[in-house]
Amino acid sequence: MSSPPEVEVFPPTLREVMLRPRWIAMLLLCLVVAGVFAWLGQWQLGRAIDTDPAPPGATEVLRPLAEVAGPGEYLPEPLVGQRVEASGTWVPGDFLPVASRFNDGVEGYWVTGQLRLDGSETPTSVAVAIGWAATAQDALNAIDQLQFDAEAADAAPVTITGRLISDEGPALPPRGADPQTLTRMSPAALLGQWHDVEGLDVYRPYIASETAPRLLLDIASPAPDEGSRVNWLNIFYAVEWAVFAGFAFYLWYRLARDAWEKELEDLEGDGRDSDQ
Repeated sequence: MSSPPEVEVFPPTLREVMLRPRWIAMLLLCLVVAGVFAWLGQWQLGRAIDTDPAPPGATEVLRPLAEVAGPGEYLPEPLVGQRVEASGTWVPGDFLPVASRFNDGVEGYWVTGQLRLDGSETPTSVAVAIGWAATAQDALNAIDQLQFDAEAADAAPVTITGRLISDEGPALPPRGADPQTLTRMSPAALLGQWHDVEGLDVYRPYIASETAPRLLLDIASPAPDEGSRVNWLNIFYAVEWAVFAGFAFYLWYRLARDAWEKELEDLEGDGRDSDQ
């Protein structure tokens, strides 16, 4: 009795593997993921171009501080360098020097103070860079004078006009330096050395005063450059999302191809076993 003829098994093609329900379902999942990435890329592109930029010279229009930012709020980029006006009283004992401050290319010191603002329901303060001194001793002499004037004025109100600048952030002092010496204009760092701060609201940005009192020089603070309407960082993020969307399809293709190649190897292995 003759044995039945062997049925020749043809290996599947890559296209046939990709059309199987499992890989079609995975393709649909990749389409959803790529669609989300595409939407995120479109959202980033929408934010990359400022369709409503501030008019030229907007930062030079004097505005009340409360209209530009609130306590604890970050300062939006278009408002960095905005000229503002604030009224309040100096808190005695909180005039502090900040080192490594340059004025027209010359390194020196800023003298800063805590201005307790008027008209707030809760105690609110803003840090003010009052003026520039060439040496540490000049800064200390100015602080003594400011302290004397503040005590003599018995909390008389003052009005400060200057530019609103973003917090530079605190920084660790160099090794071997006095840990109390401030080298960055950071209201958060100044707050750690201020008095009467319980329940106090504080502005994140600070004011660089336009006019310095006696014993100090005016702080050089020119108008900020007109910013570009295009945010290249957002464009970079949009390109990244497009790459992620393409990678989702590549991943599906790579997984399907790997499964196809493994299936071919298994068939070849079965064929060799049957020959033996």
